[in-house]
Amino acid sequence: MTQEQLAGLLYDSLNNKIMPLADDLIVYPAHGAGSACGKNMMKETVDTLGNQKKMNYALNQPSREAFIKAVTDGLTPPPGYFGMNVAMNKKGYESFEEVMNHGMRGLTPAEFEVAAEETGALILDARSAKNFCKGYIPQSINIGIDGDFAPWVGALIVDVKQPILLVTDEGKEAETITRLSRVGFDNVLGHLKGGFETWKASGKEVDTVNRITPEEFATKADVKTDLIIDVRKETEYAAEHVEDAYSKPLAYINDWIKDINPAQHFYLHCAGGYRSMIAASILQARGYRNFTEVDGGFNAIAKTNIPKTNFVCQSKVLKA
Repeated sequence: MTQEQLAGLLYDSLNNKIMPLADDLIVYPAHGAGSACGKNMMKETVDTLGNQKKMNYALNQPSREAFIKAVTDGLTPPPGYFGMNVAMNKKGYESFEEVMNHGMRGLTPAEFEVAAEETGALILDARSAKNFCKGYIPQSINIGIDGDFAPWVGALIVDVKQPILLVTDEGKEAETITRLSRVGFDNVLGHLKGGFETWKASGKEVDTVNRITPEEFATKADVKTDLIIDVRKETEYAAEHVEDAYSKPLAYINDWIKDINPAQHFYLHCAGGYRSMIAASILQARGYRNFTEVDGGFNAIAKTNIPKTNFVCQSKVLKA
């Protein structure tokens, strides 16, 4: 069933079953801001139906056709892990206690290295972008726990059965395992005991990401001759971007990465530095190293004098 067909069924259900209910009815969303299950989701966790009728963009469409267009326009395809979650719900899965016991197994640097080599596990580093770029275990993928962690794990790792070895800040192990499990990623084999500092202290190989300030970017980059890659969503890019930058959303990195010329240097940024560091870690894990990531992303770049397009409100972009 297509997204448009599902939206049509939703419209019919809303009009026949939901809208006639009393305005003081309390509603609780099934998903929140940042979820891959929709768009323009509110961060609030409770509201009245009456207030939603007044301010919700989807509930204020004049027709069924307008509703379908409003809720599906710009909506990306569902992440690949959604289908795998459905299969898990049907076939069953390990208890959370077992998942937690496996993940909470602390490994020394030597044990961690052996586990990575013998199992083919993905090394997931959940530290902040600012700490990751200064030093990380080679081949690690950075998805920070303090951002939209679970949605990006699901969108980029996809396979819920993928073995995972964790690197986290000390004390964040249980939270990271829990948030992975909530989206079906239960195959956590363990974590680096003592965090990255123990790896560094052991004398094992360390990698870094070339990150510069937005001021350095504005001074060094030439928008007419340099390749600049913006990994924000298409709507963010459409609202305003660095002049002549290319729109390459992080969600589609597996599609566009093959188009990158390893010999050509490029600059990489997102909105604030979270997504561009994810992209940077994936690029370097696949052998692309001739790039510079910009700290602070477009939010900081916009405050410099680098040429930018005229701003267009994102709400207008979504409705276009």
